[in-house]
Amino acid sequence: MPLHLIKLAVGCDSVKELKGWVAERMATAKKKGLPLRHVHITRMTPKREEEILAGGSLYWVIRGEIAAREKIVAIEPFRDKDGIGRCRIVMQPKVIAVSPRPMRPFQGWRYLTADSAPADLTKSSAASVASMPEPMRRELRDLGLL
Repeated sequence: MPLHLIKLAVGCDSVKELKGWVAERMATAKKKGLPLRHVHITRMTPKREEEILAGGSLYWVIRGEIAAREKIVAIEPFRDKDGIGRCRIVMQPKVIAVSPRPMRPFQGWRYLTADSAPADLTKSSAASVASMPEPMRRELRDLGLL
């Protein structure tokens, strides 16, 4: 059973915006002739790397709710130019919307077990939910209607 990571998408207001960020990074990478992979750099390296690489994803918390995920393909510890240990979390550049679930703010990243991870939105539900304005979707969720 894979293990996942969960992280706040600071400064991001919607899944659509996250998809835009990833698309922009991939366009830049393509222009520079770099591999098309989405990389997030963090300070701490996950200790449970084997479990994460066995099919884990990085779940993004957007405006107080778990809203999307990207499949993790590699974890690369490194030292930056100042000699500080860092970690690249390398993901497939495909953002997958998940069933929104409230999540309080936290620092860094956390482990998320497979049985605690929200389900992916199906194509039909993703289209209808994704087409709603974010404030409307949040209010419907708060009312228990989503």
